Amino acid sequence: MSVPARPAHRRAVEAGTQQAWIVFGGAADQPWLRPLRTGFRHCFAALADASGWTVLDPLSGRLVVARLEVPAGFDLPGFYRRAGFAVLGPFRPGGPRRRLLPPLAPFSCVALCRAVLGAGAPFALTPRGLYRALKKSVDNRNLFLTGATLAE
Repeated sequence: MSVPARPAHRRAVEAGTQQAWIVFGGAADQPWLRPLRTGFRHCFAALADASGWTVLDPLSGRLVVARLEVPAGFDLPGFYRRAGFAVLGPFRPGGPRRRLLPPLAPFSCVALCRAVLGAGAPFALTPRGLYRALKKSVDNRNLFLTGATLAE
């Protein structure tokens, strides 16, 4: 029996060749964003693979998916940091969430970034909440790795 073929994008995720960075920033260009903390009013995802960079940016009313025309080795996270954005990553995109019911929260930039991160993504409703949860997990990972080095 032959194994059913999987689309190339699913094979890339399963092979672990993609890395994701979550980028935070934004001004209050919409009235409902004003209560959010400055610098954490929007977030989007940048995915790196062997061929280059893809940016997933949910704007008001539409989702922008752009394959950037930059070399595969281009430092896109560094570019965003120099532009004043907060950038966390790299993360390995995870598998899909298993749900009994569809999500009840509206589609937002946070929902998109959590979907990119997959089943292991922390719960958050705002970009700042997602930043804090991801930063905490990154800091814990670094603490664990650093602590293991110091103990030896």
